[in-house]
Amino acid sequence: MKENLQGLDRLIAIMNELREQCPWDKKQTIQTLRQQTIEETFELADAITDKDWPSIKEELGDLLLHIVFYSKIATEEKQFSIQDVIDGICEKLIKRHPHVYGDLRVKDDEEVKRNWEQIKLSEGKKSVLSGVPKSLPAMVKAMRLQEKAKQVGFEWETKEQVWEKIEEEKMELLEAVTSGDRDHIEEEAGDLFFSVINYVRFINVDAENALELTNKKFMKRFTMMEAIAAQKGHNLSQMTLKEMDAMWDDIKKQQT
Repeated sequence: MKENLQGLDRLIAIMNELREQCPWDKKQTIQTLRQQTIEETFELADAITDKDWPSIKEELGDLLLHIVFYSKIATEEKQFSIQDVIDGICEKLIKRHPHVYGDLRVKDDEEVKRNWEQIKLSEGKKSVLSGVPKSLPAMVKAMRLQEKAKQVGFEWETKEQVWEKIEEEKMELLEAVTSGDRDHIEEEAGDLFFSVINYVRFINVDAENALELTNKKFMKRFTMMEAIAAQKGHNLSQMTLKEMDAMWDDIKKQQT
């Protein structure tokens, strides 16, 4: 009985039963699960941003279920099994960590990452950028592209140099705005975003997480402002910007 099984074996047994007996689970395909997997990944990301450990545990379980689900479908399609998945990642980790499972010596974590990328190239990858998914959100993709380029030495030497690039891109954007050329404005705005992300990455800050923290902070303060206005019998749309700014500043002071 599945109740007597432990760990992954118990989950696999439950998945097998659901696939046979549950009408919803029977109907699922890799295509129908795809969007749900994306949603579960973002839910995990939210929990990590909030440092909500109970939710992190729950969301990890949901993702693990998806891995088992995909593997079950793959087994039915005679493609691969969950054991193949586990064996594959084990072999990859061993091969890409020769400093642990071989004789290679490394100085630090940066050298580990450089070796990782070189091993991937030796496995047939045509570019160090080839492992970056096309469908990644733009900010996350920018971070990954920059991090991977760094592994072959394409990196600034100091944070001051990166900041100078931000200033340069800022001026180019302002010039583009003056020209009124919408395509050029968009291009320069993208360059400025990319440079800011590069600076934040250079000083070891997760740009995506930093922006999400600011999003949450803005939402909290704005909804507080709406509530305060409502208590006074007002609607934000009927207030002046000066009045709203004053209320915003009061809320900021309360949170510091």
